[in-house]
Amino acid sequence: MPATRPLASVLLYAALIVCVAMGIRHTFGLFLTPMSIAHGWGREVFSLAIALQNLMWGAAQPFAGLLADRYGARRVLWIGSLLYVIGLLGMAWSSTGDGLAASAGLVIGIAQSGVTYSVVFSAMGKLLPPERRSWAMGIVAAAGSFGQFLMVPVAAGLIGGLGWFVTLLIFALTAFLIVPLGTALTRGMNAPDTSGGGQSAGQALTQAMREPGFVLLTLGYFVCGFQVVFIGVHLPAYLLDKGLNGNVGIVALALIGLFNIFGTYSAGILGQYWPKRYLLTGIYLSRSVVISLFLLLPLTPISVYVFAAVMGLLWLSTVPLTNAIVAQVFGVRYLGMLSGFVFFSHQIGSFLGVWLGGRLYDSTGSYDIVWAICIALGVIAALLNLPIKESSLESRQAAASTV
Repeated sequence: MPATRPLASVLLYAALIVCVAMGIRHTFGLFLTPMSIAHGWGREVFSLAIALQNLMWGAAQPFAGLLADRYGARRVLWIGSLLYVIGLLGMAWSSTGDGLAASAGLVIGIAQSGVTYSVVFSAMGKLLPPERRSWAMGIVAAAGSFGQFLMVPVAAGLIGGLGWFVTLLIFALTAFLIVPLGTALTRGMNAPDTSGGGQSAGQALTQAMREPGFVLLTLGYFVCGFQVVFIGVHLPAYLLDKGLNGNVGIVALALIGLFNIFGTYSAGILGQYWPKRYLLTGIYLSRSVVISLFLLLPLTPISVYVFAAVMGLLWLSTVPLTNAIVAQVFGVRYLGMLSGFVFFSHQIGSFLGVWLGGRLYDSTGSYDIVWAICIALGVIAALLNLPIKESSLESRQAAASTV
């Protein structure tokens, strides 16, 4: 549908939703140590819960995206917000590993599928013209980075001053803000077409699965999830193990969020002019180089901050490019669902990254093996993105019919 809302209005509410949802999510690594100490857990208990969160987020995302495509994003955002609140409250009162897995893992994971990129981008795709999508998605992805930059020091201050339990209660209240923000974002949108005319969701998915570029994009996104969630959750603990002050990890996560603002925004702009597959290849390859240098050079607070800043530039810069390719190739009718399936792969990677981090640490006393896996996967993802075709299926079919 043509845009009927001012561009600034769409971007503002979309950005605020992602800022709140992603900002809270990026603080969970700070709860690992205090909650584990309070309940006498090993690191694998908390790691498994966050791993389940990422897996459930990914598993539910195609369905949340489909519901947004079919019935509108507003209801999905409302339900996701309420589930986020319930999950954070449950996390605060969890005293067992099973309780943490159910609340922080299952409930919050499902909640995030309704309040983050796929659903928000589904709404944006129907409100914005095609030539502005990559740029706009870059801005909204950058808002998620700003949420990390803002919420990590806030969470650290709240945990230090009020404790982790009260901090989770405050975050539950914050998550409820997505209800009015979702209402504002979707105000004035035309009702989705549910008549069943045209291509069905099943046909759209079958078409996508037969497109080699979609499969390659999906496999590459697995690597993104593995790398960023492993680093986001385990980096503070890794630095503590190496003898650095706890504040170094907090500052590092905040720097990742700060520089990610510039990285995602720049990726969105560059995606309007350069082939997105080449940009994705460069991002994944650069991550492997940066991680390798971080491990090879002497570990100091300065080296950590430089690593965090550079990784921040590469952190979520894959998000606008990946989603823009899906919209460019397949259109926006089922953008929420198709980008949700790509994101599911991302979250399988996230599950393995965060869980293996805890599992291998508990069994070997070191994160070395997982760091090595991150480096190897980055190279593989770079190669996977090179052959992707970015032209729309419609234009390819039109060209083939004229031959």
